[in-house]
Amino acid sequence: MKNPRAQSLLTAPSFLWMLVLFAWPAAHLFLMAFKPADVNGGVGEGWTLDAWRVFAEQGYWAVIWRTVWITLVTTTLCIAIALPVAWRICRATPKWQPWLMLLVVLPFWTSFLVRVYAWRVLLAASGPMASILKSLGLMSEDAMLLYNLPAVVLVMVYMELPMAVLPIYAAMEKFDPALLDAAHDLGATRWQSFFKIVLPSIKRGIIAAALLVGIPSLGMYVVPEMIGGVDGEMLGSKIGQRLFSDRNLPQAAALASALALLSMPAVLMAVRKKDEG
Repeated sequence: MKNPRAQSLLTAPSFLWMLVLFAWPAAHLFLMAFKPADVNGGVGEGWTLDAWRVFAEQGYWAVIWRTVWITLVTTTLCIAIALPVAWRICRATPKWQPWLMLLVVLPFWTSFLVRVYAWRVLLAASGPMASILKSLGLMSEDAMLLYNLPAVVLVMVYMELPMAVLPIYAAMEKFDPALLDAAHDLGATRWQSFFKIVLPSIKRGIIAAALLVGIPSLGMYVVPEMIGGVDGEMLGSKIGQRLFSDRNLPQAAALASALALLSMPAVLMAVRKKDEG
């Protein structure tokens, strides 16, 4: 039997790491949301609910809904694309699997900001994509590919897709292909085999992919700022405005706390599914 004291000593460093660098900053952020704003851009003394009244301002609930909608669409598209990609990598020969995985993780070798700026150049009014669409008659001369919701979703899917492929691939790698042969022998079609055998077997990988894509998408700041403009503004953009432009730390903390609360249902559902599994 393993020594409980030894286990506690081994987990103590990671527990302290999470306590000091995650739990305490998160609690401090939440408490700051109940403080008054200082005229110099700091935090005043006492307690108040003034920072939370930001949600009564016009347009904020539209931004929250847009944030949730973009996150759901991005997560769904990433998982839908990652499933066939991960399946194809798993079915490839051992010689080609490392190369295919390299293509998946290759974007991580470039700075996040550089990749977003590259998409900004591609989608610009005088960029290559707009020029091709205009030459084919698929886009009017005054139309724009930037500063709209589809552009934000497109770039976010590109940015987050590897985080969906990796956990789904890890789950598919453990799947036994003989189960598919057995299902085909029993009369199941390819689609029936995929939805009734493959998907339930990789359920944990799909949940992990949804969390790895969904939670960062909720707090996305760079993509909406550089690609979306006013029409693609998300809650992360509002936090940045309150933090850098208005220098209202309590309101920024209130918005950040609301963002954390938005992600909690997904995390709790994932933990519940893990316990049930």
